[in-house]
Amino acid sequence: MDGSPDDEPGGQGAGSRRKLLAALIGGGLGAAACVPVIGSGLFAPDDEEPQPPRSRADGTPRKAATTPADGGTYLDRDDSYTAGAGGQAGSATPDPAELFSGPAAAAAATEVTVPTILDTSAPELHLLRRFTFGPHPRTVAEVRQVGIDRWLAAQLAPDTVPDAEGDAAWRVFPLAAMSPAQVRGAVREYGWDAMLAHAQATLARQLWSRRQVHEVVVDFWANHLNVTLPSDGAWDVGPSYHNTVIRAHALGSFRAMLTAAMRHPAMLRYLSNDESRRESVNENLGRELLELHTVGVGAGYTEDDVRNSAFLLTGRTTTKEGEFKYDPKWHWTGPVTVLGFGDANASGPGGLALGDRYLAYLATHSATARQIARKLAVRFVADDPPKALVDRLAAVYLESDTEIVPVLKALLSSREFWASVGQKTRRPLENVVAAARALDVRPGSDTAKSVADLYWSLDEVGQRPLGWAPPNGYPDVAGAWASAGSMLQVWNRHRGLVQGWWKGLTYTKPEDLVPTKGSAASYVDALCERLLLQRMRPAHRQALVAFFDGATAAQAAPHLVPVVLDSPYFALR
Repeated sequence: MDGSPDDEPGGQGAGSRRKLLAALIGGGLGAAACVPVIGSGLFAPDDEEPQPPRSRADGTPRKAATTPADGGTYLDRDDSYTAGAGGQAGSATPDPAELFSGPAAAAAATEVTVPTILDTSAPELHLLRRFTFGPHPRTVAEVRQVGIDRWLAAQLAPDTVPDAEGDAAWRVFPLAAMSPAQVRGAVREYGWDAMLAHAQATLARQLWSRRQVHEVVVDFWANHLNVTLPSDGAWDVGPSYHNTVIRAHALGSFRAMLTAAMRHPAMLRYLSNDESRRESVNENLGRELLELHTVGVGAGYTEDDVRNSAFLLTGRTTTKEGEFKYDPKWHWTGPVTVLGFGDANASGPGGLALGDRYLAYLATHSATARQIARKLAVRFVADDPPKALVDRLAAVYLESDTEIVPVLKALLSSREFWASVGQKTRRPLENVVAAARALDVRPGSDTAKSVADLYWSLDEVGQRPLGWAPPNGYPDVAGAWASAGSMLQVWNRHRGLVQGWWKGLTYTKPEDLVPTKGSAASYVDALCERLLLQRMRPAHRQALVAFFDGATAAQAAPHLVPVVLDSPYFALR
């Protein structure tokens, strides 16, 4: 070593880090290994049949231009990032006769054929990358001890999983669990305190809860039925919404969740339905109910359907105390039709029950089934999931009367899921939380402050919990996050977690993650097995070994550990 800062182990200057990262990203991995090409995925894109224009109630055809789809609206939240890009061929989809009885059987019977740098011989690692916020050493050991099926059975019944650390971290934020009345008695009017507390408590659960499947599914539904925190109108009702609507129903019935959402003051305020009345109808909630929450643009609904949808929801408002109220005098009356649902809608007092029937109709609509099935497949399988899998999940959803757990079990018992190793990329929040979990960062002397500081740091990364402002929720495909700036911000958070930037948490010193005795090569192997749960390929391993340049493992560890987390091996899930 010549003493130049650029050549010090771990990159005290920028030169060594740049050389090492170039070797890891460019040395046979390619940029797509870290951030896949927009629209690429495990399977070829579906060949969708165009939807014909719907007919009016009197039988006359509608003009095609009256449908949002024909007007150029994207089919779903992620479509704008994947439209027009070619898919990547992968494993063939199974015949119905090849469906398996359970996740472990499906995993054992599936051969991963799509190239990936991730280890394909350990299905439990694939499961934990997809259905947790990052594999924790304790969780890996637990799955290997009890088996995939038993671990999943417990996770899908989260009340059976003891969660002392997650519960304790949640209690650090007492405002997070308060009712609207309690919030109003605890914070100043229109203050953000309770909304921020709930978002930060959510981050704490993602970091430390043992009920990881529940947390991942909660995050999915919080984006599907998004009410942003913080946002106007949610100051007193936001925590209640996410607790009593999203968390309470995440592994239950979608129909029940949708009904609860459309009666909750947070959703009604967020999409302005609290101000919608018969003489001045606001279409926001009626439109987003169709476009985002249920059938989707591809169902072929029209602007007339949107207006009728809004008519059906009039009268649903809130009290000044933040409670739900139905006012029959505000309900629009008269005949309504939406996508085959029709009613005379003759009275204001009957409008609430009629609206609930309409919601049940939408929740059990075949287009809703496909919309939810596709979003689940995008979340857990591939950015461009196979049509055959989406069709099967949609069928299970309808057969199970919108119950979510049977759909998740069907997904987990599919060969498509187990064949998709490495075909998803962690979003910024997931990457940072996964790094904290891999490093075993724990609660400490001032958990509330440190989690709050980490939360605001995630705002700079571009993805803090519950923070997406539009009603469509955070994008869930790689193309939406393919930004050099975002990547650099994530890498900086890796260094912060390794070097203990957020005071008040408990950190493991980087030199204590694995034994530092032995050769540089053995240390690199042990470190990668600890953080990545696998070894790197020979060329990438050698790049890390060369990074030592004569330094001891203890000297290099504070700089080498973040570089391992920066690698494409960690970015994929």
